[in-house]
Amino acid sequence: MGRVTDRVCLVTGAARGIGRAIGEDLLREGAKVCFADIDGTGVAEVAAANRATHGPDRVTAARVDVTDRQQVRAMIAHTVETFGRLDVKFNNAGVNKPMNFMDVDEGNWNFIMGVNGLGCMIGMQEAARQMIAQGSGPDRMAGKIVNTASIAGRQGYDNVAPYCASKFAVVSLTQSGARDLARHGITVTGFAPGVVMTEMWDQVDRDLMDIGAAERPGQAMEEFSAGILKGRVATPPDITGTTTFLASRDSDYMTGQIVMIDGGMTLV
Repeated sequence: MGRVTDRVCLVTGAARGIGRAIGEDLLREGAKVCFADIDGTGVAEVAAANRATHGPDRVTAARVDVTDRQQVRAMIAHTVETFGRLDVKFNNAGVNKPMNFMDVDEGNWNFIMGVNGLGCMIGMQEAARQMIAQGSGPDRMAGKIVNTASIAGRQGYDNVAPYCASKFAVVSLTQSGARDLARHGITVTGFAPGVVMTEMWDQVDRDLMDIGAAERPGQAMEEFSAGILKGRVATPPDITGTTTFLASRDSDYMTGQIVMIDGGMTLV
């Protein structure tokens, strides 16, 4: 028996990186998982690979733009039609596009805040509606919502200001949702990674060079990670022990909290 055996989990931003790792660890621990992403082809390939390992009855996929409420509702409906209910919703989809502070414009702000902020709120709301409607499970919990925050939600950085603002918003939404949804038996938590070696960071590294914030590939990661007490950057498996814990019954008494998983990069 795994930590999340038979729990139905939905993970956005799951075509790659942290999201894919979250979903795959949940499967290893016994869950049924819907992998969702705006990259429909990529997430379908992830689901196909995991069906081969874990069987066709425990894996599905959905294409979704998390800023579109109707698409989010359709994604949740697909999950419920496939597995019968929704127990855990991971609002993990996120974007970043570094710009120097004085160059940030409305397009950059709206793009990042739309996906990371509004997308998180819509995902929380629509998951909660489903959880409230289906009622509590045998453990007397209606469900769990888990949001992806960041070290950027604890302090601001000069060339990713909208991203930092969006992750501060995720922290606030986690607290607000926890206060409102506790009466329905729904917990809301989050986790805050630091520097994680994923495809998203590779793109950020290129973007930082484009705006003159770094001179060579890898420089930004080296500088960001210089103060990590663990002495190295994270990989997705460093994150999933905590994310599966947040989806499990072991965390049932936690709500409104953000768990830092940054190797000691920030001490708050």
